[in-house]
Amino acid sequence: MSRSIKGEVAAITGAASGIGLATTKELLNAGAKVVLIDRDEQRLNELKSELGDNAYTLALDLLDPEQISGMLPRILDLTGRLDIFYANAGAYVGGAAAEGDPDEWDRVLNLNVHAAFRCANAVLPHMIEQKSGDIIFTSSISGVVPVVWEPIYTASKYAIQGFLHTTRRQVSEHGIRMGAVLPGPVVTALIDSWPEAKKEEALAAGSLMQAEEVAEAILFMVTRPRNVVIRDLVILPNTVDL
Repeated sequence: MSRSIKGEVAAITGAASGIGLATTKELLNAGAKVVLIDRDEQRLNELKSELGDNAYTLALDLLDPEQISGMLPRILDLTGRLDIFYANAGAYVGGAAAEGDPDEWDRVLNLNVHAAFRCANAVLPHMIEQKSGDIIFTSSISGVVPVVWEPIYTASKYAIQGFLHTTRRQVSEHGIRMGAVLPGPVVTALIDSWPEAKKEEALAAGSLMQAEEVAEAILFMVTRPRNVVIRDLVILPNTVDL
């Protein structure tokens, strides 16, 4: 049995494209109000006019700690409440550790790990006070199965898993649910750095998913009865042997 999220407020990072945008549309269709958080202000303005009155926009640079710290009051100014927070924004880097660029690693780790942790820290006090809430992270199958060609990305998702499962146990007594969706490869901008031949091979083999399929999984997670938590939801193309 599912519960309704009609009238609830969700905030989604990285909402201007990919999984974030697909999830925005999914939650809007389910009757929620959604705050789209992204650094691409121009794209946010376009989406605001496209998505209707239940879509709100918040231009934010998640690599700026002060902007994250001030995020919750801005969400509340827009909507008056917050029921669901989806920490989705992320970046990707692959390749051999011996040949990588540590400065690029820092950017990926700052966004995938530090920004996600700071977002949770920013919204948790509000959810604790109201005695309810959902926090979802975009993790990855590489957060539970080390992927040999992406050591930094894998490490960032292992960090998400560790933070999620410890924090979840701290806040469950306050009626807060925390979980992660762990997709395999998805057709988003994160795989733009893949060699073109690899992407074409993956598409031909059916080993890439669409963002909408992940968005449907997010909706499933947040519409479970309040006494149930989906702690980890792994979603893979059926052809991926993991």
